Amino acid sequence: MSINILDAVNKLAALKQLDSHQIQDIVMESITNTLSKRLSEESELEVFVDELSNAIRIRFKSLVVEVEKSLGEISLQDAREAFDAAAEMGDYIQKEMALNEFEPKLVNTVQKVILDRIRRLEDEKIQNDFNKQKHTIVSGKIKAIDENNGGYRIDLGYMEALFPPEEQIENEFFRVGDTIKAYVTNIRVQKEKIRERGKKREQEKGVIVILSRTNPEFVKKLFEAEIPAIYAGTIRIRKIVREPGIRSKVELESLDPTLDIVSECVGPRGTRIDSIRRELHGEQIDIVEYSDDPEKMVENALGISGIKRIIIERNRAASIIVEEADKIMAIGKQGKNVRLAAKLTGLKIDIYTNEEFEEKIAKERRTISHVNELDGVNAKIAEVLRHAGYTSVQDIFCASVNELATLEGIGQKTAEKLKESAKYF
Repeated sequence: MSINILDAVNKLAALKQLDSHQIQDIVMESITNTLSKRLSEESELEVFVDELSNAIRIRFKSLVVEVEKSLGEISLQDAREAFDAAAEMGDYIQKEMALNEFEPKLVNTVQKVILDRIRRLEDEKIQNDFNKQKHTIVSGKIKAIDENNGGYRIDLGYMEALFPPEEQIENEFFRVGDTIKAYVTNIRVQKEKIRERGKKREQEKGVIVILSRTNPEFVKKLFEAEIPAIYAGTIRIRKIVREPGIRSKVELESLDPTLDIVSECVGPRGTRIDSIRRELHGEQIDIVEYSDDPEKMVENALGISGIKRIIIERNRAASIIVEEADKIMAIGKQGKNVRLAAKLTGLKIDIYTNEEFEEKIAKERRTISHVNELDGVNAKIAEVLRHAGYTSVQDIFCASVNELATLEGIGQKTAEKLKESAKYF
């Protein structure tokens, strides 16, 4: 450490953007606390700033002894030669020293205490800066790429951030020097492994801010920044569901009945929504208008016209009947549209054509109906079917004529009649 510790303090404060007065206090306290453990109260330890040299000095009294064994002692010979020729055993000799004049082991201990305290101060500053930036969008330049895990180190100017692989949008790639926008999600304590006395242990290395471009809140903040009515609070974002890089559905509610949600979000010539899409590299954005009518809400969430019928069941499931031509659009590529609509509404959504839905209802009816209810089934035939494991009308519907005809007491004609009856049940 520099002979003039305060010079080093000021340089470190400027480099770390820390308060120089706080660091000076840390240095003074660290020196005082470390030396106090080596000295007795009689030593009257004093750590102060020399006004002439603007350097930190240490003043304390040492007990005159025959042979010096500790910091708070001075041998009789040294006391007489260096300080007072009339010194006697048991006297106290006042010393004044700079830190670098102490034994190297003690200086190293003080330095370690000072650096640990400064690191904690730096972490507190980063934490405070993070608290101010948390849940906001920040911009920074890519400083480095971790070739092992694909994470990016981002220079935000006032601190460093990490953009980990799990928070990246698939197929988005950046280079060192690129400027990116991302959402501040978290702060992570970094640890490093050190070897001490032959054993390995972990110690805190510092904290780092975690960024995300996949979090739905990233989309929310982009909407707030680009759309005046949302920023002003006249249009409220209720919920966002997302397949990052592919599609997002944003549920919006207007608190002003005169405002048109879609027009406000799209903007003149589509400028507002296009700006958001550009930042998301072309991700599709569905604007979904909130409705307190469950059926209307499902329709809005799916975002298609031509829905023939919506049936919402008590078990939080919804059956949507559409024309054959609209079914692919309702489901979406790889099922993403219906899956996002289900997340947005909290319902399990199934898409059917009219024919598929009628078959579903018929299957449910056959499943809960006993074979006794089929035309042409008497008590004897019902007993034969039961022993063979056929208990519901659906069992008969799924069985082949040949399977039924092999049962004792049921011939070919009876099997055909059973199948015909189950088909039109």
